[in-house]
Order: sequence, then structure tokens, then C-alpha cells
Amino acid sequence: MDAIEVTLTQPFAEAEAEVRRALATEGFGVLSEIDVAATFKSKLDLERPALKILGACNPVFAHRGLSADPSLALVLPCNVALEDVGEGRTRVALADPRAMFALGDPDRTSQDLALADDVYAALRRVADRLGA
Repeated sequence: MDAIEVTLTQPFAEAEAEVRRALATEGFGVLSEIDVAATFKSKLDLERPALKILGACNPVFAHRGLSADPSLALVLPCNVALEDVGEGRTRVALADPRAMFALGDPDRTSQDLALADDVYAALRRVADRLGA
């Protein structure tokens, strides 16, 4: 999967708070949250390091995309995965919207491509803030 990745030298809870702040700076809110570790524990009685998937959405970008092509709802919101990688470090992976928008699809318009590039640029800035 194509992603923008950064590893933070922060424990999981602190990294999650930092990710949420960085997303908000770029106009993204968190619409959904999946605590994978808690789900594995409750459903499978399996222990694993913290892993959470945040569904981030920027309403301006979402409106642009859905106005052009309602089927883009299938790739919304943008997933942001946080994983405890040990020793007080957290890996953050932000899904690359250019891959989600199927840039190899000849039916995609220049408007779709421009939107994918704009969303990518915003998520890249989020990652850059996290890595600073």
C-alpha cells in the first residue's frame, strides 16, 4: 500500500494526540476510529501492540471529490494508521490518496488528479509537521 510514513519518538497516546493536532491544522477531522488492538483482544483474546486506524476527512476536499464523482465515497475517509513499534516509538502511516484515486485509471479526469494531488500535499504537510 502506498503511504506517507513517519516514526515518532513518542509513546502511542502522545503520538495520537500529536497526529490529531496535525490533521486539524490541515482541516482534517477524525470521523471514525478503530482500535484494532482492543478489537483483537475482545473478539479473539489476542494481545498485540497498540494499533489504531483513524478515518480523517477534510470536508472541503470531500465536497470537491463527491461533487465530481459520488463513487469517491468508496475511498473516504482517508485512513491514518498509528502503531506502537516499541521503545516509546509510534509509526504513523497516512494512505496516499493518489493511489486511492486509481491514478492509472484512464477514466479519471484532470479534476480528479488535481484533487488527489491537493489531498496528498495536505497529508504530506501533516507528516512533515509530525517529523519536525
